[in-house]
Amino acid sequence: MPELPEVDKAAKTIKAGAKDRLIEKVDAVEDTIVFSGVDHNTFAKELTGRKIVDVKRHGKVFWLVLDGEGRMPVMHFGMTGMIHIQGQDPAYYRRKPKDGETEEWPPKNTKFVLHIAASGDAPATKIAFRDPRRLGRVRLCAVPEEEPPVSELGFDPILSMLPLEEFSPLVKKRNMPIKALLLDQSFSAGVGNWVADEVLFHSQIHPEQRASALSDAEIATLHEKIVYVCQTAVDVKADSDKFPEGWLFRHRWDKGKKTKGPGLVLPDGRTATIKWITVGGRTSAVVQEVQKAGSGSLGKSRSKKRPVKHAEEEDDDDDEAEEENPESSELSEPPSDDDEGSGKRKRARKASKAKAAPPKPTPTRRRSTKRRRKDDAEESA
Repeated sequence: MPELPEVDKAAKTIKAGAKDRLIEKVDAVEDTIVFSGVDHNTFAKELTGRKIVDVKRHGKVFWLVLDGEGRMPVMHFGMTGMIHIQGQDPAYYRRKPKDGETEEWPPKNTKFVLHIAASGDAPATKIAFRDPRRLGRVRLCAVPEEEPPVSELGFDPILSMLPLEEFSPLVKKRNMPIKALLLDQSFSAGVGNWVADEVLFHSQIHPEQRASALSDAEIATLHEKIVYVCQTAVDVKADSDKFPEGWLFRHRWDKGKKTKGPGLVLPDGRTATIKWITVGGRTSAVVQEVQKAGSGSLGKSRSKKRPVKHAEEEDDDDDEAEEENPESSELSEPPSDDDEGSGKRKRARKASKAKAAPPKPTPTRRRSTKRRRKDDAEESA
């Protein structure tokens, strides 16, 4: 799923190419799942003829600030949403071998295209919003900052990071795995699975550790590393090839498969041992040498045992788990990164299937000839 750094890049890309320019036309495709609370025709009508004044972001949600009367388009990428400007490479979350192929226009899985008018020396251009899995959301809001989903989000590590004296008590009062807390968008908006793993690795905190059991020193380190990881990724425009060599990100996607080159090397020269566990239904990469499960650990994880995948398949099984029933997304909010919520959804589905299944009839055992004769004799007597 695109996380804070990837969404920040998308917002800045639109801002660089379309700020202070007119939306001449909008082509929108009917999709009652992706378009939430508005149909595609109304969406296109409300944007056409208005100028893009600014592009803003909070967490994983971004929106266009338009002039004139009308609502603002608010967007969430979901698992595989992206922005694609005509003539440029599409902004894939993680590039795969087949991504370098030439794209037609409009590209596949497009939900809407903004036709941006020429301005001065800048030629006209087109911006497409794509969503292959249809788990993203497109809304219209009058005042995005004061309406859901933005109004329900927590602090943004780049835009509105809490001071340590406010951050610490919020952590200590939550008796849940620290990984789950970081993924809770009402706590830390924009932190997703890979960012949380990276933060906890640099903080040397096990993902199962209870938030309430962390020491003051651990919370201070956590506070620092949340900012460090997010800011570092944003500074290189979410280009993972430019992430520091010692980052877990470069190694977390292989999930135990043999790869060329050295593995993750720790500052003391040791080669890291990476274990993949499930914490509340979400995959977590843990470096065993530095992330020890202490007495405050909930200890409810299980090791991930998965079949080997081909390179072109989706890299994160958590993404696949979220899409078990994409049609059910029509009436739901964007997929949450709260790992406890993910686990509850899975248990609820299992319970629902169990209730729906009819009871199995008790099999009738056939009596032997000898037994039938004995029973008949007893009845006659």
